[in-house]
Amino acid sequence: MRAVILAAQGEPVHANVRFVAEWPELAAGPGEALIRTQASALNHLDLWVGRGLPGVDLAYPRIGGSDACGIVEDVGEGVDRGWIGRRVIMNAAVPQPQGAQPDSAPTMPELVMIGEHTNGGHCERFAAPAAQLVDVGAECDPVEAAAFGLTFLTAWRCLITRAGLQAGQTVLITGIGGGVATAALAIAAHLGCRTVVTSRHQWKLDRAADLGAHAGVLDAGEDWSRQVRGLTGKRGVDVVIDSIGAAAHLACLKSLARGGTLVTPGCTTGPAPATDLARIFWNQLRVIGSTMGDMAELAQVTSLFRAGHLRPVVDRVFDAPNARQAYERLEAGEQFGKIVLRWS
Repeated sequence: MRAVILAAQGEPVHANVRFVAEWPELAAGPGEALIRTQASALNHLDLWVGRGLPGVDLAYPRIGGSDACGIVEDVGEGVDRGWIGRRVIMNAAVPQPQGAQPDSAPTMPELVMIGEHTNGGHCERFAAPAAQLVDVGAECDPVEAAAFGLTFLTAWRCLITRAGLQAGQTVLITGIGGGVATAALAIAAHLGCRTVVTSRHQWKLDRAADLGAHAGVLDAGEDWSRQVRGLTGKRGVDVVIDSIGAAAHLACLKSLARGGTLVTPGCTTGPAPATDLARIFWNQLRVIGSTMGDMAELAQVTSLFRAGHLRPVVDRVFDAPNARQAYERLEAGEQFGKIVLRWS
């Protein structure tokens, strides 16, 4: 079958991307569905898989892709055949069984990521646990559906489950243009929240304004928290969602109102920022980590997609044979929204 592979580990990642026509065919194993891919979308995780992940032993060549939409063609043992023919997306974060231990409460489950720990959806057909699938409806656009899954699931858990965002609050979204950031903007707008966004590029701030962002702050590499507080009458924002990490962390803290929440689903500029513990305890701030989401959360946010209330921002669509250009665009940080590969 046709596939986009990472032939080797290294940088630049796009230099190791290959489109091949003869990757081995897959079959649905027990508990799995086999999906004919219509579209798959890139995430920043695809770059980490190409570069190599600390502590994760990855063999190459391999197939990335944690976001994909397609039609179920077959199912394995133990799976209801009613799945066949349905258009689906997947939750690539597969929880692993926890061993029971005496005198201990359950913890958050370990996750195996489709497209990271196992081969993913950047191929003509992929297999996924049926328990990780959501029906997106026969009428939906497969490109939009592929662009929706992981980023909207991540943003939903960050804002709704973890930060407890309420309608009418003020939200700061850093690094607007990335998939999670644009998803967070859509979710905040759906709730009627006031939104402030940051970017290193004025054109991205302008695009965000077209999508409903109330204010934008140009990130010139210096502390921009005074500007954010000025936009809120010096009060600060209720919630910050930030995946920039080290370069933005302290400015994010300083942008929060008393009792505010900083939630982080990533750290593209590094995991070890300068921080301010005195500000955290004195202003009773919450700093929360968030990773992907579970199937109940995916069902919630996907219901809003199916109803037309939430839509992803699609930056550009590439035919699958041109995947190297798609990776190159993501690696250069030129995108606003999601980059998608079209398979059919």
